Amino acid sequence: MSTAGDDTAPQARTLATLRAYYEALNRHDPAGTAALLSEDVVHELNQGPREVGKAAFREFLQRMEYCYAEQLLDITLLASADGTRGAAEYTVVGEYVADDIGMPPARGQKYRMPGAAFFALRDGVIVRVRDHYNLQEGFSQVAQA
Repeated sequence: MSTAGDDTAPQARTLATLRAYYEALNRHDPAGTAALLSEDVVHELNQGPREVGKAAFREFLQRMEYCYAEQLLDITLLASADGTRGAAEYTVVGEYVADDIGMPPARGQKYRMPGAAFFALRDGVIVRVRDHYNLQEGFSQVAQA
């Protein structure tokens, strides 16, 4: 509950939204994840295309669920005081379970790598997600396994 002059309310709301986002991802709950996004969400994929809209984000989640079994661990969240920006740093621990476009054949290869994301929020809803991770490190681990 916020009070007049409580400057932490927008920041706390953003942190709660980001926490819920990562909890939904780790539950493998695409509906729960999408519920935290605006209809016109912009998803800037690491070294990939810029996708716009909740439908495109759902398709991304569906592909990820099909090709990878991942958990995001050691999540650290940050938010601006006004609640319009957020960031996350985490470790991706996963297994490559089905062939993905541009990747070598899947044989159950395991991988672990650092990742980060940057967010823009409006009224407590995520309007932009920018994912960043070392794609070469991920390729290297999958190719060598």
